[in-house]
Amino acid sequence: MHADIKKILISEKEICERSKELGRKISEDYRGKKPLLVGLLKGSVPFMAELMKHIELDIEIDFMDVSSYDGTESVGDVRIDKDLSNSARGDDIILVEDIVDTGRTLQVVIDFLYQKGASSVKVVSLLDKPDRRVVDIKADYVGFVVPNEFVVGFGLDYNQKYRNLPYVGVLKEDCY
Repeated sequence: MHADIKKILISEKEICERSKELGRKISEDYRGKKPLLVGLLKGSVPFMAELMKHIELDIEIDFMDVSSYDGTESVGDVRIDKDLSNSARGDDIILVEDIVDTGRTLQVVIDFLYQKGASSVKVVSLLDKPDRRVVDIKADYVGFVVPNEFVVGFGLDYNQKYRNLPYVGVLKEDCY
């Protein structure tokens, strides 16, 4: 365990097992369709890489870069720094998130994709932190519900650090 981590909340093995379950469910729900998985950079990358191995459909992938954090706080000013590479018109989109926290970013992105002509937008998130929600939004597929603690690892960061940890852990308070 990394020296800056207070405790491990979710192990790599648990993440892999839950990703398999989510992949099976998505495969069932989208049978006969070709969904577009859209990863929200940068935090979704490890989860998306694990999840898509278990989706038994023809899929396409793309990424968006969206930001709203300053250190440990969601500041509410959501910016789209990188749009999709192609049109979303007519696409069944599955947004891949590392964590649903306040819900602000997710709501902005969902609204944006519908404005671009998406047929449907669903959300799969590795983590859900409902205690922090300020927007009434829920992910359609959730890996794990976590308490209101500052979590890092498996894509989640603090000031761009800790993304490469193979588990989700709670960061020690003296690190931020």
